[in-house]
Amino acid sequence: MKAILALADGTIFEGEHFGATGESSGEVVFNTSMTGYQEILTDPSYKGQIVTMTYPLIGNYGCNDLDVESIAPQVEGFVVREYSAYHSNWRSRWSLGAYLEEHGLIGIQGIDTRALTKRLRVHGVMNGVLSTVDLDPQSLVAKAQAWHGLVGVDLVQRVTCPNPYLWETREPVSNMVADQSDTQNHNTSQLTIDFDALSMQPTPSPQFRVVAMDFGVKYNILRQLTQHGCQVQVVPAHTSAEEILAAEPDGILLSNGPGDPRPIDYAVKTVKQLIGKKPIFGICLGHQLLGLAFGGEIFKLKFGHRGGNQPVQRFETNQVEITAQNHGFCVDIDSLPGVVERTHINLNDQTLEGMQHTEYPIFSVQYHPEASPGPHDASYLFSKFTDLMKEE
Repeated sequence: MKAILALADGTIFEGEHFGATGESSGEVVFNTSMTGYQEILTDPSYKGQIVTMTYPLIGNYGCNDLDVESIAPQVEGFVVREYSAYHSNWRSRWSLGAYLEEHGLIGIQGIDTRALTKRLRVHGVMNGVLSTVDLDPQSLVAKAQAWHGLVGVDLVQRVTCPNPYLWETREPVSNMVADQSDTQNHNTSQLTIDFDALSMQPTPSPQFRVVAMDFGVKYNILRQLTQHGCQVQVVPAHTSAEEILAAEPDGILLSNGPGDPRPIDYAVKTVKQLIGKKPIFGICLGHQLLGLAFGGEIFKLKFGHRGGNQPVQRFETNQVEITAQNHGFCVDIDSLPGVVERTHINLNDQTLEGMQHTEYPIFSVQYHPEASPGPHDASYLFSKFTDLMKEE
């Protein structure tokens, strides 16, 4: 079946559909990872985006129950050069096309993803519409131009959990009540995923209690915390500072999540109230919210950082880490107050990748130390978090 991807600047890409049929709108972005498409599809940070894979062959190892980073795929559409309908892997349960169809997501193949990526790099990411039902280019371009985009939109409410829960047991926590307005995620207690199978290593006995604020948290962040001896209680994004502190955590995690951090003022208010109370570790969107809480400013990158090969310099050791990243917004280095120091910087464009407070046990990174997919160069940051909790 024919499918069309239309960009807001009038560019049209015609290809073939795989997965579900229909129409979707989103910000068209590109990811440079060679593998890990199922983790990318299920990463809540991609909510509101149509993802283009720059690696030309996608789908050859299929999809399974284990390589998921949330309850369901989160992207608005998927764009590849060549889709492999034949999949071969001992863990594979479905083809990529069947997986997308089951979850109602549209895929398009057979387009020049190199040309699309070059256009996004030159002109910046832009709104687009992916459709198998409306094949009129002018109509689709008009829809792309009319789409609201990501700036100023709170996408966290579409991916945060509706109720607090314990990650290790996946049981709801009844002693915390959070604002659940406009939350569209399924109740975590109803998940049918085999979580025991997700743990490839024996889980150590918990030594620390961590409250993770769920702005769209990836499962591998929670897995990493558990593997580092943490009992993790996940709470919705609207949870107040009073409720978090009432749980008596040893540390607080500010998770990753989608879109523009500036509309999430309720979370910034909470983070401000938590500063100085407990050790805090921020990742991606959590890093940006922490930057806003410190009084910093946010700006939108031209085409963002998305992939598993971003070089980052760690000032403490002067080492270069190869990191997994997925973000389109960034904290302005020059806007941070003097009590916040830089710890990491992106070597491609010199943007801020990490910071820490000079007085309180608080640090954050813009990239994804939990990977999935991606390199493990930055996994030491979870040990840094547990060391801070141990000191406190």
